[in-house]
Amino acid sequence: MALSNNDLPGESNEIANKPLKENIADAALSMLIRGEDYEELAYTKVEFGYLFYIEAHGIESLLKIITDKTTAYFAVQGEKMIRLDFSEELFKTTVDGFMDIHG
Repeated sequence: MALSNNDLPGESNEIANKPLKENIADAALSMLIRGEDYEELAYTKVEFGYLFYIEAHGIESLLKIITDKTTAYFAVQGEKMIRLDFSEELFKTTVDGFMDIHG
């Protein structure tokens, strides 16, 4: 039986937290390289797979940025953000697995 995040103490789903999402998206965008990752950011799209706050751990998030040249994947763990070498399939599988446990 899977637990919902209501059953797990010290967790909150922050996907509706617009200021937090904007800060994370801005940090991820700053990691992109003009000319390599994008030419123009005008139609760039950010999609969050999940965004949780976990007590004693901090933020746990998986997101992707879709630009005119590429799709870049990022993870946030605590206060660290890393760029991932992910495929769309791995992104979806990871999101589904995380949400099965925490969602």
